[in-house]
Amino acid sequence: MSDVVIRAEGLGKRYRRGLTGPPETLRDALTRIVGSPLAAMRRPTQEHFWALRDVGLEVRHGEVLGLIGRNGAGKTTLLKILSRITRPTTGWAEIHGRVRSLLEVGTGFHGELSGRENTYLSGSILGMSKSEIDRKFDEIVAFAEVDKFIDTPVKHYSSGMYVRLAFAVAAHLEPEILLVDEVLAVGDASFQKKCLGKMGDVAKAGRTIVFVSHNMTALRRMCTCAIWLEGGRALDSGDPGEVIDHYLQKNTVSTLETVWPDDATAPGNERVRLRSVRVIPETDGSDLITVHTPLKIEFTYWNYVPEAILNVSMIVYNIEEVCVFNSGPGHATRPAGLIRQTVTIPQDFLNAGSYYVNVMIVRDASVGILLQTNAVCFEVGEGEVIGNWYGKIPGAVRPKLPWKTEIIDRQNVVTPTAPVSG
Repeated sequence: MSDVVIRAEGLGKRYRRGLTGPPETLRDALTRIVGSPLAAMRRPTQEHFWALRDVGLEVRHGEVLGLIGRNGAGKTTLLKILSRITRPTTGWAEIHGRVRSLLEVGTGFHGELSGRENTYLSGSILGMSKSEIDRKFDEIVAFAEVDKFIDTPVKHYSSGMYVRLAFAVAAHLEPEILLVDEVLAVGDASFQKKCLGKMGDVAKAGRTIVFVSHNMTALRRMCTCAIWLEGGRALDSGDPGEVIDHYLQKNTVSTLETVWPDDATAPGNERVRLRSVRVIPETDGSDLITVHTPLKIEFTYWNYVPEAILNVSMIVYNIEEVCVFNSGPGHATRPAGLIRQTVTIPQDFLNAGSYYVNVMIVRDASVGILLQTNAVCFEVGEGEVIGNWYGKIPGAVRPKLPWKTEIIDRQNVVTPTAPVSG
């Protein structure tokens, strides 16, 4: 008997983008029908796009498959097809085993029911008996950390409480196949770590997991195989380390300057629009950026609201999509006009590797009004070989910190009588 539990061939999903042109009013529609009855009977032009196209896969019992790709690549669409939430337009998929999906926060929960009632409802939908749920109930509640609110309707839960309980039910009721989307990003860092640990336990128990995430470290550690989706198609598959390396290499082309010359289409709104973002290496004429190169990051933007209280911050990510740091000058009143703000990243701070910068503008200390992802990208090189070490030095950053060395006692040094090896 084959141990393949998920098999798909030629999977494709086509969606209708909508009607072309702006929506018309009732008056416009009546005028069009009276003026040209024949034209009114024609079907309006519709635009379609393929969210998924000709994707095939095989997942064996006990494997952990990681799906990687940029937003809009088709990862969630593939999970929805495998979960039988949506039907494929082309191709087919078959799954052998009891499936539990966690694709959106609180999927399958009813807002008017309490956490306790939703736990039993979700478990019953999964196919568990009441006695099985009884046996796991205390463990589920403890994992989700919602014991004080377990009898409260889940519509009153925060998004973090919602997803903690939803994941706890999915992971503890022992499905044979677990499909997990990036919903774990809703939780805090400690909860994400707990979830990844639980999924590792599920995998060690011989169950099958299909896992979508932008956390490359987690994917490398957990997955036994990976598929890279781009534009709805599978570009690469196989060993997770190799697939992730190919994906990261393709998506880290250096872009030291991005300019939006047209204010009408620049990122932003009627309050503020981004004009440009530049990485300025402070080098002696060389274009090479190394760990010893100070960098200036320059932001220019139009502020259209006089005396607006704004804060511009940059969020720096590394090639594995781990947030390295976040920096901003703080909230201050800004006049209307074109504004330039510059920040310096000192030398001997960043580690070697690829980085990209997201830009966020917040007003009134709490309201985000602009977020531009991947505004600029840059590569940091080593600069020189350190001794006989040719590998990558670990760490998201590599600051050159001051160290102090003191001799505590010169007199009581014991000289070894035999050579010390190693």
